Amino acid sequence: MNKINNVFANRGDRKLLSLYFCAGAPTLESTASVIMAMQNRGIDFIEVGIPFSDPLADGPVIQTAATKALHNGMSLRKLFDQLKQIKDQVQIPLILMGYLNPILHYGIEEFCKSCVESGVSGMIIPDLPFNDYLESVKPIADRYDLRVIMLITPETSDERIRFIDSNTDGFIYMVSSAAITGAQKSFDDVKQEYFRRIDAMNLRNPRMIGFGISNAQTLKAAQDNAAGAIIGSKFVTLLDEAGGNADAALDRLFDDLSK
Repeated sequence: MNKINNVFANRGDRKLLSLYFCAGAPTLESTASVIMAMQNRGIDFIEVGIPFSDPLADGPVIQTAATKALHNGMSLRKLFDQLKQIKDQVQIPLILMGYLNPILHYGIEEFCKSCVESGVSGMIIPDLPFNDYLESVKPIADRYDLRVIMLITPETSDERIRFIDSNTDGFIYMVSSAAITGAQKSFDDVKQEYFRRIDAMNLRNPRMIGFGISNAQTLKAAQDNAAGAIIGSKFVTLLDEAGGNADAALDRLFDDLSK
């Protein structure tokens, strides 16, 4: 069974937590230590960001991290080499998150092959058109038993959501708002209603809520309305402030999430 599916199949009533960081930031060689620290601290999924020069859906925190990673010399090929070195030690699902351009340049087939060789369980490609996913990416990803995670937003129609739900596996990434990534202090009534509306649809796939989760209030709102939460910008900021020391960043994250 794919590791992503396995986590959901065995979670019981436990709420899940996924963390994002950008590979190559703040230092080029920190990828392995960040992943192992997350695993040791009980994180359920790790989203490993592929740095890109034009990350349109990301806020300033992740854009800055991507720029730093590229300046440090991070590339998709370098990332796969780093992941291969720790493949046998990593038990939790790794999900690569990145934009379509570098993946197309690498080659979809070669990308999927490298994912398997380096212990990656799935991918999130925010700018991948759904029709292109169905026609060109899904058949290859299915052959390699990889999950392609799709995003939905408050503007996504119910019809579209059900179509996505019927044609994907793993989980659905619920973006908390149509804005770019970035920490928020709370989720307003509009976002809460969106969470409840999707929950009432009784979708086949489990859901994880991301974008804007940075404290106890937003974490609870996400976990109350989905299988778990995804934290990106908040952890990227803490990791940078800790100079790449993932344990120190995680200490501060857990402290902030308890307030």
